[in-house]
Amino acid sequence: MSITAERKQALIKEYATKPNDTGSPEVQVAILTERIVNLTEHFKSHAKDNHSRRGLLKLVSQRRQLLDYVKGRDEPRYRALIERLGIRR
Repeated sequence: MSITAERKQALIKEYATKPNDTGSPEVQVAILTERIVNLTEHFKSHAKDNHSRRGLLKLVSQRRQLLDYVKGRDEPRYRALIERLGIRR
C-alpha cells in the first residue's frame, strides 16, 4: 500500500522545482497522488477494509488542501500540475 523509497525518490526528482526540493507543493501532491492510486487499487480486492478507507479519505483531503493552496498562489502552476498528474477537476 505504501510507496517504495525508490519510487518516492523518482517522484521527487520528477516534480521538484529546484535541486534538493522535497517540500514544494508539487512534490507533496505527487507523492500523495501515488499513495491514493495505490490505496484505490487495494480497495478493488479488499472492499471491506474500512480502516484503510479512512486513511484514503485523509490523504484525499490533504491533497485537496495542497491543490487549493497552489491554485490560490498561482493558477497556471495549478493547471500544469493537475494536467501532469492526470487529476480531474
